[in-house]
Amino acid sequence: MEGGGGAGADGGGGGGMEMKKIKIGVCVMEKKVKCGFEVSSAPMKQILDRLQAFGEFEVIHFGDKAILEDPIERWPVCDCLIAFYSSGYPLEKAEAYAALRKPFVINELEPQHLLHDRRKVYERLERFGIPVPRYAFVNRGFPYQELEYFVEEEDFVEVHGQRFWKPFVEKPVHGDDHSIMIYYPSSAGGGMKELFRKVGNRSSEFHPDVRRVRREGSYIYEEFMPTGGTDVKVYTVGPEYAHAEARKSPVVDGVVMRNHDGKEV
Repeated sequence: MEGGGGAGADGGGGGGMEMKKIKIGVCVMEKKVKCGFEVSSAPMKQILDRLQAFGEFEVIHFGDKAILEDPIERWPVCDCLIAFYSSGYPLEKAEAYAALRKPFVINELEPQHLLHDRRKVYERLERFGIPVPRYAFVNRGFPYQELEYFVEEEDFVEVHGQRFWKPFVEKPVHGDDHSIMIYYPSSAGGGMKELFRKVGNRSSEFHPDVRRVRREGSYIYEEFMPTGGTDVKVYTVGPEYAHAEARKSPVVDGVVMRNHDGKEV
């Protein structure tokens, strides 16, 4: 606020000190930033353009080389920090930088660790009274470990006595693994549909001959919730604000609907 007063004094003709801009450090992988600048309406570009339009902010991009190779002591010094995890991002390094320079952190860093483990996410949601589907964890110490509490039959799996009838959903516990399976009952012809991160215009694939669940690792089993062909993806939630987008569910046919700019509808 004091800086704003100084700028006003300058505008009045005279001799006042020039307002010091607030430095905003953007410490994210370049693919996240560049994605924003390739499409004029992309959220990242909108955010940064609007900040700079005020004339009070200077946006500093750290870049992949600095983030991955340089010690944190050589990272740019900033007043505010935008930093969030994506594949290959050194989250612990960003935490150490924040502890060293103590900027105002826009995206909290420590809580981002729990996003890597779906088990922790579910537990956190339940702690705050947010409804989740009925689910159970199958935790393996090594691939194909046989577990007494896990039973599989033709049309259901049972975990700790809790039975999940097909169709049910199978998710890897690791949040970075997006290979999610839906298994269908024999009465519907059986088979499995694999959901995955978009590849071209595909987001799912049906495998009619797959009937047994995976045993290579640890998974979450949960009831399948029909949504009428639409999914809602929640991007951010705050005390007074939330942002979410509806899109065609990959369960429908696996074909991604895109607009003329190539962005998912």
